Amino acid sequence: MLTKKQLDLLEFIHKRVQRDGVPPSFDEMKDALDLRSKSGIHRLITALEERGFIRRLAHRARALEIVKLPDALQGKTGFTPRVIEGDRPDSTPPSALPVESASVELPVMGRIAAGTPIAAISEISHNVAVPQTMLGKGEHYALEVRGDSMIEAGINDGDIVVIRESTVASNGDIVVALVEDEEATLKRFRQTGSTIALEPANAALTTQIYRDDQVKVQGRLVGLIRTYS
Repeated sequence: MLTKKQLDLLEFIHKRVQRDGVPPSFDEMKDALDLRSKSGIHRLITALEERGFIRRLAHRARALEIVKLPDALQGKTGFTPRVIEGDRPDSTPPSALPVESASVELPVMGRIAAGTPIAAISEISHNVAVPQTMLGKGEHYALEVRGDSMIEAGINDGDIVVIRESTVASNGDIVVALVEDEEATLKRFRQTGSTIALEPANAALTTQIYRDDQVKVQGRLVGLIRTYS
């Protein structure tokens, strides 16, 4: 039996994973539940973990996986995990990741920086199998993350991010942004008037501000695949 706060937190995490493909940060959880400090979130997460509803991913900062949902939430939201993980021996190619049987092959378009922008990506390096449940309407592709600027959004160096092609984004979306037609980066998107902010999810890094004509949205994050060697 979960307390109301535990149930509220589990529902919030689930909805954010369904929407963004990654869990919310501790600060976002604290604000969503109207708590004064993150220590309360730590206690709630520990309680949910002890009851088998979530699992903290080892050695991954603020990365959570929902293992199951109580009946009250299953009927309300449905449950389709968005983070796919598996063990990958060094000899196993990325295209052989263990995923659900109903899967789609997506092209991995190379690497994208979750940090300082890197050269724009256009070459297919290999394919990766992605669960059909992770995808919606539209065209999709995948990218391998390099850097740690999005770790507080649960996106780590070496992860594969699944991107839905789009040229528009809403404030708060995690997007692939092409800067000045030369460099691509993975950041949270915010626009105010003619100014676009590309926000990292790492307290040690600063937000980059651009004119709206300097940034083109190339797609929106919809899923995440993580492997362990």
